[in-house]
Amino acid sequence: MTSVVQGREEKDKRSESASRRAAFWRYWGASTASGIGDAVTAVALPLLAVLVLHASALEVSLITAASYASWILVGLPAGVLVHRLPLRGAQVAMDLVRAVAVASVPVAAAFGVLSLPQLIVVALVVGLASVVFDVANSTFLPSIVSKEELTARNSLTSGTRAATQLGGPSLGGVLVQVLGAATSIVVDAVSYVISAALMNSLPQVTHPAQDGPRRGMGEMIREGWRYVTHHPVIGPCAADATAVNFVCGGLMALTPVFLVRTLEAPPALVGILIATEGLGTLIGAALTPRIVTRLGSGRALLWAAVVSPLFAALMPLAGHSVAVVLFALGNAGFAGAVVVTSIVTRTYRQTATPPELLPRVMATVRFISWGAIPVGALAAGGAAELWGTRAAFALMTVVSAVSPAIVLASPVRRMRELG
Repeated sequence: MTSVVQGREEKDKRSESASRRAAFWRYWGASTASGIGDAVTAVALPLLAVLVLHASALEVSLITAASYASWILVGLPAGVLVHRLPLRGAQVAMDLVRAVAVASVPVAAAFGVLSLPQLIVVALVVGLASVVFDVANSTFLPSIVSKEELTARNSLTSGTRAATQLGGPSLGGVLVQVLGAATSIVVDAVSYVISAALMNSLPQVTHPAQDGPRRGMGEMIREGWRYVTHHPVIGPCAADATAVNFVCGGLMALTPVFLVRTLEAPPALVGILIATEGLGTLIGAALTPRIVTRLGSGRALLWAAVVSPLFAALMPLAGHSVAVVLFALGNAGFAGAVVVTSIVTRTYRQTATPPELLPRVMATVRFISWGAIPVGALAAGGAAELWGTRAAFALMTVVSAVSPAIVLASPVRRMRELG
């Protein structure tokens, strides 16, 4: 009798494991579909502004800033909204909102009424929807993946995102050159629809805290904020991410103008050079589990922070012809170090944070850190207007040294494992 019960339990465990794997792969497929479109638009939208609307470096920085200003506007409330909304439904709705917003660009271009303000508004709307989607997405993953598999699954999703960043910009550059920047953005709209369909097939997840009495949004936001800012590890990691993202925002704003006007690269080559970020991210994501196993998560985070400014310093040294390789090498190396930081800290937050606080903690960290992206973009755009694009690039690499300074001054410096 005991053997029969044990057999049933084993069968139930195998069935549950198979169900979790199937759910994860649908989750992965949705994220991949959306990521491909994002990577194409990452090239097409700024190139559209530069080549068609003849935008300046400062104007391009406004598009980048609008994309990430949403984290400042709704980053904190997003954690409470995700806490209260069905996770799957929230992600599907945000995919559809983004699809409609992006589709308006080629439509406006077809009627000859496309303008810079529209691109800025589209970037803002897509950004607002992405805030809610990303918080829900990060919260959803631990519900379909066991704690033991979380680092590997985070590495896989980061690696896949890197692969789309590797292929997407190259594809985007070719599409811009062949079809035009506006038409190529159609790919992104279609990708969001595919993502919505796959997300809708996932099991519904209800947050356990939703069964209790509803509290005020302000109180819930403050609770998540206190947890992050007072935590001995999550707090310094959030500060480190903020410094890194400030630099990332600046680099995103400067790169299209730097490559097109300073290095005089054609759109196809621009796509390839931007895609080197995806190559670095892919390598970093693939190596992260091994790095963490060998060094420990704390030391992996420390080394990533120290290495990233060294690679960033190569990018402003790039020149014409063979010297363009310096940009590719710096872009790939910087991205690889950043993704190690991202995977290690995200995994720690997902495992160390109480489940009822996780959406708010994820939202708070992203509000703090991703809110630095538009600030960095605007600062870089302003610096480019004053001193030139190459000088602004050099300034961003100097600022990148703040990241290792934060980690070295924190308790992480003495930790082999974060927790």
